Amino acid sequence: MFLLHGGEYKPVAQSLEILLVEDSPADANLTMEALRDPRVSNRIHVVGDGVEALRFLRRHPPHAAAPRPDIILLDLNLPRMDGKEVLAEIKSDANLKDIPVIVLTCSGNPQDVEHVYRHQAAGYITKHPELDRYFTAIRSLKELWFNFMTLPKKAAQQNTA
Repeated sequence: MFLLHGGEYKPVAQSLEILLVEDSPADANLTMEALRDPRVSNRIHVVGDGVEALRFLRRHPPHAAAPRPDIILLDLNLPRMDGKEVLAEIKSDANLKDIPVIVLTCSGNPQDVEHVYRHQAAGYITKHPELDRYFTAIRSLKELWFNFMTLPKKAAQQNTA
């Protein structure tokens, strides 16, 4: 299995860049644990709020050398700038809008689901309070997106002022 990455196909066994936008250290650790895979050395970058997520994505200090993520996992309930605002910013930015964003949140509110899909989220996962079900959801996400989905070609111009 191969994924389109940077204009060329690469085997799944190569590393993917993942941006996890999560303000809860406990949830971030659980998500990183669920994403671990001995076959794939994914690089997970964690930021704790929406403002920091946009700084990372736009390579503003202190993230000037940040890699462009292949996929973004975005919590909705974030300090300083919530996930809905972050999603809207990403999808309105010509340099970022092709990065798939999966919303990963505690909110099961149907209005939130409708809102994020209207703003072109690639998926919506409600965090389940049962650890086993949460791990199952994240591992299912990993199986689908890392082993079967073809990720969009990276933009030729990765500079985002």
